[in-house]
Amino acid sequence: MKATRVLAGLVGVALMGVGGSLLMDVRDLTGVLVWLGGAVVLHDAVIAPLVLLAGVVLVRGGARGPVRGALVVAGALTVVASPVLLRPGRTANSSVLPLDYPRNWLIALVAVTAVTGFVLAAKGYAHRRRPPS
Repeated sequence: MKATRVLAGLVGVALMGVGGSLLMDVRDLTGVLVWLGGAVVLHDAVIAPLVLLAGVVLVRGGARGPVRGALVVAGALTVVASPVLLRPGRTANSSVLPLDYPRNWLIALVAVTAVTGFVLAAKGYAHRRRPPS
């Protein structure tokens, strides 16, 4: 497990380096920094507390972790899809948004729900199959 964490940390640092190098080519650095600051505030002030509160209120026991993970993924998917969800309709250039994004967002949320249900079912099955100690 320690080797996996070290490898994940190294990959994360490498990707931060790539992001930093790409940031040097940005012409409007102030706009990017405002957007990044807004993303941090949105996450820390809205998404994270709502996920934690939903995990405490809605779920008990061993299901809390997978449900919180699913809520985090669903929140991230919703944030990414929010521009298209908030401004539906045709664009002047049909190649800009060529797909049915609201439908694909719903499909992604159904997939997250299904995977979470599968994980919870597998945990329950493994728990029931464990011999009493």
